[in-house]
Amino acid sequence: MSTHGQPPPSHTRGRLIWVGSLLVLALLLRGFVVQPHHIVSGSMMPTLAVRDRLVVDKLSYRLHPPRAGDIVVFEPPPELVRSGDLSGHSSIKRVIALPGQEVRVHDGQVFVDGTPLQEPYVAEAPAYEWGPARVPEDRLFVLGDNRNGSSDSHVWGVLPMRAVTGRAWLRFWPPARMGAL
Repeated sequence: MSTHGQPPPSHTRGRLIWVGSLLVLALLLRGFVVQPHHIVSGSMMPTLAVRDRLVVDKLSYRLHPPRAGDIVVFEPPPELVRSGDLSGHSSIKRVIALPGQEVRVHDGQVFVDGTPLQEPYVAEAPAYEWGPARVPEDRLFVLGDNRNGSSDSHVWGVLPMRAVTGRAWLRFWPPARMGAL
């Protein structure tokens, strides 16, 4: 300690470097590995509720493309924001079909390549008809788990893969619903 009760300059500089390093690490983690996300609508009910808080894995899709069944977080493409179908905030939906697959919603059932999906996470069957249509290259067909209360691919079309920012990985709030997704 110096004579005035202050730590010597070398200690202060060391602390500043340590705090700065932690800040840089946190920014790198958030930018490239994980990020928090909160649910603001009921479009993914009952899987995700309004005010649930999640950790989004941003690294997986740098290693492999999204898979059917993944819950993806994405930035709405500009054409959807302009049309008013989605706000400028990130959204979350489930991947139903991948490029090249054919999707159809008929008689309350979702079909991919003619096979009905088994969807235990959906509380209510879709009350609409859609398709059939083939998912173009570099696009995904995504639906909210709340089939009748979600603005998703059945409303605004297929999602460009470039818009996907990550995969919903872990719910950390509320504690009673904490766990992997």
